[in-house]
Amino acid sequence: MPQSVNLTRIGSRIKVDLDQVRDRIPGKLIKKLTKDPSGTVLDYKMTDGGGVGVIVKLNDGSKRWFFEDEFRRG
Repeated sequence: MPQSVNLTRIGSRIKVDLDQVRDRIPGKLIKKLTKDPSGTVLDYKMTDGGGVGVIVKLNDGSKRWFFEDEFRRG
């Protein structure tokens, strides 16, 4: 039976949790997120494993995707 997912709303402000993403992102992005981990949710992204991530526009204008457990709202 499919599970219900409580997705972060598009337009929500989030902060990336560096402890959750450090092992999967490049050093350049880690430095960027250390200075400013904030961004805005733009859209959703289906992952290969059937999960759902979100596409985030960071404050510098770049776009990246993250899983729901890799950021916090606000």
